[in-house]
Amino acid sequence: MSMDNIAILEALKERFDLDTENSKILVVGLGHTGVSVAYYLQKLGFKFAITDSRDKPPLKDAFFEAMPDTPIFTGGFDEAAFEVATHLVVSPGVSLTEKSIVKAIAIGVKVISDIDLFACSVDVPIVAITGSNGKSTVTTMVGEMAKASGKQVAVGGNLGTPALDLLADNAELYVLELSSFQLERTSALNAAAATVLNVSADHLDRHDDLASYALEKQRIFRGNGVLVLNADDLVVSKIEEKGRCAFTFTTKDTNADFYIGIQDDKECLMHDKETLMSIAELPLEGRHNAANALAAIALGMAVGLDKSAMCNALREFKGLDHRMQKVAKIRGVTWVNDSKATNIGACVAALEGYDTKVILIAGGDAKGADMNELAPYIKDKTKGVVLLGKDAQLIKQAINESVPTYAAKSMEEAVKICAEIAEGGDSVLLSPACASLDQYKNYQDRGNQFSKAVLRLLA
Repeated sequence: MSMDNIAILEALKERFDLDTENSKILVVGLGHTGVSVAYYLQKLGFKFAITDSRDKPPLKDAFFEAMPDTPIFTGGFDEAAFEVATHLVVSPGVSLTEKSIVKAIAIGVKVISDIDLFACSVDVPIVAITGSNGKSTVTTMVGEMAKASGKQVAVGGNLGTPALDLLADNAELYVLELSSFQLERTSALNAAAATVLNVSADHLDRHDDLASYALEKQRIFRGNGVLVLNADDLVVSKIEEKGRCAFTFTTKDTNADFYIGIQDDKECLMHDKETLMSIAELPLEGRHNAANALAAIALGMAVGLDKSAMCNALREFKGLDHRMQKVAKIRGVTWVNDSKATNIGACVAALEGYDTKVILIAGGDAKGADMNELAPYIKDKTKGVVLLGKDAQLIKQAINESVPTYAAKSMEEAVKICAEIAEGGDSVLLSPACASLDQYKNYQDRGNQFSKAVLRLLA
């Protein structure tokens, strides 16, 4: 549940020296997170203003109608507004390397996040989930497991509802998906159970390198809760937090707390020597989704969820849109939408989930990633690749003619090419390994365009 306002104000004062009399808070970014922060601050009686670098943030008109007395600065960052502030609440979409933010930090202005505010406002367990890939799936799995266990649970964060909008008096458990951008400005989170599912090259346009990206992810473990670690990931498996309870999971051997074992000639999810359920009962395809299920069970056990209820929730779990989503089977060809695969690691996980070679649609904005890391998996797991988007040429160069490649200017054209080269029994996989914003509104728009193009084949 959320605490009463007096207790919240006391926690904010103790942790961040925030008080309603002397603090002047500047909310940086008028997106969904910024709006959630504004409503939270108004409820508690803080003085605040909002700034956004865009001339017309999409939410500005509706927000101004709801809070007409709130000072709003748009069309660039006014350094004077930053200099007056005592605290900045910076939205995840805004880089901390912005000149105005750097200057403000240099003169002693404190930077906090919406997750910090959230953490100071709850007194029930929080499950926190991050990773380059799979975090939305695992977050949703844990939420469904909590419901099946009879818990009043609120699920959100980077996935769906902003954290501060989740606050509710009847909540018994919060499950948060957190991005590296949220974590890099968060210091107060003390999750009862937390995981870094995996670390692969992503967002290197915002983080200096893979090592600094991994360090931001590791901030999720601050506090004294249970760590859930992927023993198969080279980076995550090396994380150590002395004196902390840790659960490990693996799909490659049996040397972990949660693993895949053989019982009655069937592959099963296992905890120690206990059989939990058969992998065949999982509705989701791919080995990576078995790993996601193990991680979700480990997190659930860490906060006392019922084993049987968790397994039942997994049996009923239908997956998320744009994540290994089967669109159609047409003339023996299976079409799969994995548009959420916005980085190399996600594409690799999707490819490794197949026992036979697939036709891959890839490309978009590589965000500074080295596509040579993707090339061996394409060579091993695909019979052809259709490339589109801003950095298609980078992937083509990395593949170096190891498999046939085709160029497409649009998703419609990409799907038509795949339809021409696919044979009965093949799978066509949209798993771009790149962000979508070079051609689409977001990864959802990209996935929807793929699905529409596939369904037009039926006509």
